[in-house]
Amino acid sequence: MTLEQNPATLAALRADLIRADFHTASLLALWGEDADAALVRANTLPAERALAARRDATSEPAFARAVLAKLFILGHTLSRDEVAAALPSAGIDGLIDLALAENTDAGLRALLELRPYTFTDGTDAVNWWLAADLGETIVGGPLRPDHVVGVGGASRTLAGLIVPESIDTALDLGTGCGIQALHLARYARRVIATDISERALRVARFNADLNEVAGIEFRLGSMFEPVAGERFDRIVSNPPFVITPRGADAPEYEYRDGGREGDDIVREMVQEAPRHLTPGGLVQMLGNWEYRADVDAFERIRSWLDADVDAWVLERERQDPVRYAETWIRDGGTRPGDPEFVRLCGAWLDDFERRGTVGVGFGYVLLRRTDSDLPIWRRFERVGSRVAGALGAHVGQVLAARDWQAARSDAALLGESLRVSGDVTEERHYWPGNEDPSVMILHQGAGFGRTVDLDTGLAAIVGASDGTLEVGVLIAAIAELLEVDTGALGAELLPRLRELLDEGFLVPEEFAAA
Repeated sequence: MTLEQNPATLAALRADLIRADFHTASLLALWGEDADAALVRANTLPAERALAARRDATSEPAFARAVLAKLFILGHTLSRDEVAAALPSAGIDGLIDLALAENTDAGLRALLELRPYTFTDGTDAVNWWLAADLGETIVGGPLRPDHVVGVGGASRTLAGLIVPESIDTALDLGTGCGIQALHLARYARRVIATDISERALRVARFNADLNEVAGIEFRLGSMFEPVAGERFDRIVSNPPFVITPRGADAPEYEYRDGGREGDDIVREMVQEAPRHLTPGGLVQMLGNWEYRADVDAFERIRSWLDADVDAWVLERERQDPVRYAETWIRDGGTRPGDPEFVRLCGAWLDDFERRGTVGVGFGYVLLRRTDSDLPIWRRFERVGSRVAGALGAHVGQVLAARDWQAARSDAALLGESLRVSGDVTEERHYWPGNEDPSVMILHQGAGFGRTVDLDTGLAAIVGASDGTLEVGVLIAAIAELLEVDTGALGAELLPRLRELLDEGFLVPEEFAAA
């Protein structure tokens, strides 16, 4: 794979993709939501059937779109005439020159997948095309060790977590197909993208050029070796964190296996990444961490942190060792019923047993190099609610609100006004015939979809937090209404208000007015 990037050929391919309306929404219209969901599960049959049943595939641009989908997503070998008609600008020779396809006796066959990728950045919908290696369904067997994985659920999540603010420098460590680097380039003046895989860097550079995303420098190397001595305002990483047994002849895929034992790759990232931050800089990464028989995973992560680093760790999922092993053995293309599946599962379980591993967590890690006199912030939580959409703006709001309230004493906070976030709703339940609610719950519609149980005092102050009255005034009024001591009620409510600020249920009025 050379992926020679002739600018003229790239421009021609880009024109063909635009002409064919080869975008996410158009493909969804081509084969429907059920088939699209099946493709995520590596099941191509519903999409195949949907395409075969269409009657408008001979019109333009539907014909070209169907040809591109068959070639680059479903893995068909197509006639040269079909492909040439669908790609009049780039043509067959253009695809071959770009190393996207090759001639065979049966026709033209894709060497890489090329998929549309759509996201919303603020109010703007952005459409890109991303190349990656063909998946196991198309290849028909186990993946190659230097397989370059495309955009999946985890990489989409990480991209959505990026705080949308202008910065000077950013690092995408372990860039893979380049998706995080492309997102970072929307906010950073300069982006460095690194990977241990030359193949991944070629694909990532191709994707940047195809989508005309500038300002990215690509460097080969492991971990922080390519950026030794450099500092960044933002480090984003979807590292090769998959726990893989060492010395068991298990497949070692570069995109997922960092060559360390257990969760050591995540430990190294947590320890080393903040040392490459500018003051106030952020690390945003994904990871796995082990639960040991005698140590909770969060306690292990706490022990990895430097003293001057803020940390926010959210665990989204936890798997037992058997489930974890099965997941990643299947990911490599080996299926139950194959003797190799049994052997690999045994190797994984032996590896876990040696370390006393009883479970594996997956989630997000945010680290910040402190640049102020504020207290160090450590937040560890397990969030089981369904998360949808980009979270970067919410993360940025939480960090800003945390700093705002941490800089204020209780006396100062009493003099501030707060406002309920626009996505928050309240749910109340009543016993039949009772005027007073028996259960009150706050729901967060955005962010991490948290819920909070309310008592009478907290419900009253949240309900009155419209930015017009100071916290101290509200507490005094509620205390009088409930016939309780104002000081005692304030001592009870202020820590809970700080927690609601940390979680994004409340925002300072000055934020809302900005």
